[in-house]
Amino acid sequence: MSGTRSHERAVEPEDLSRFVVERLNSGDVEGLVALYEPDAVLALPDGKVATGEGEIRQAYQQFTADRPVFKHGEQQPTLHHGDLALTSVHLADGSDATVEVARRQPDGTWLWVIDRPRVLG
Repeated sequence: MSGTRSHERAVEPEDLSRFVVERLNSGDVEGLVALYEPDAVLALPDGKVATGEGEIRQAYQQFTADRPVFKHGEQQPTLHHGDLALTSVHLADGSDATVEVARRQPDGTWLWVIDRPRVLG
């Protein structure tokens, strides 16, 4: 997909969880990468970590190749501390949860800095 595509930005940290599901389901890899700061880290299922836009892009290219379908989970209360926010979602099937750290950007929007998509619930 083209990097010139316009993507809605997260006004609240909780928006990121909604956007990730929408973009996963549409196979929008560039839109997924746009949810992260340039040097963010993403925990991978094999225990490794994708660091930065290039590695995160590669991880999502592999992940979306089979076109999996995701459902929105239950957003948990966000914990704020200044320009940082800890977010978490219980996955729709109840088997797991996510945990992320988002940071408020200079324009007031939010991007993930740390993302662990699956944590035992």
